[in-house]
Amino acid sequence: MTTSTPFSADPRVSTIGQGTWYMGEDPAQRAAEVAALQHGIELGMTLVDTAEMYAEGGAEEVVGQAIAGRRDQVFLVSKVYPHNASQRGVPTACERSLKRLDTDCIDLYLLHWRGQYPLEETVEAFERLREQGKIRHWGVSNFDLADLHELDNTNCATNQVLYNPAERGIEFDLLPWSQAQGLATMAYCPLAQAGRLLRHPVLAQVAERHGVTAAQVCLAWVTREPGVIAIPKAVNPMHVRLNAAAQGLVLAEQDLLAIDAAFPAPTRKQRLAMV
Repeated sequence: MTTSTPFSADPRVSTIGQGTWYMGEDPAQRAAEVAALQHGIELGMTLVDTAEMYAEGGAEEVVGQAIAGRRDQVFLVSKVYPHNASQRGVPTACERSLKRLDTDCIDLYLLHWRGQYPLEETVEAFERLREQGKIRHWGVSNFDLADLHELDNTNCATNQVLYNPAERGIEFDLLPWSQAQGLATMAYCPLAQAGRLLRHPVLAQVAERHGVTAAQVCLAWVTREPGVIAIPKAVNPMHVRLNAAAQGLVLAEQDLLAIDAAFPAPTRKQRLAMV
């Protein structure tokens, strides 16, 4: 299932991008969210991920404001709700997203997770959008290996899934298969939720050895494998700078072994984790 037009060849596809989940929910935070995304773009995190689900379009509006005047610098990713993933629903949802993002083309458009509509119907709608120039690539999110086998389409550009040291289930079969097929993996929640992972003593020890933060260790760990992109979300300017700096962090074998001991790799098939 090798992608016929790999989006990873685009220079705007950064190994560490920017997520926007929970952005757009509080008007009082709008200016800080816009500034954070702009700062991240300036620091080289030029892949920006959003979705119509996030704040019911509010996050897309934040992104649209952030990329105004710099659209050509950004690789823009958005996602369609499963209940909008019909032949009629996809183009309508895409038009709404394009309007909120204030752009005429989304670089990568994903099915957020599987729903009631047949994959063939969603893919047909995606392909029509691609032919019309409304999107450049399409892909999926929260698909396990069986789902990808059922999809069986060479134009699928990526699979966005939950992945961090505490959630390694994809390493048993999904990630190796995707790598063998040239299918990029986008890791959401690479720092886990609510920062609980960042207080782990082993991650703190690895961070101390490198003079970095546990969050940067997580990002370096997630992106250690070829074909994996991390999309952390940050609003605090310091966190944005640290996320960007993690692109240059390379973990040593000693570090990887310590993380493996604390968070063992899967030895059997696990149900795909989602949040």
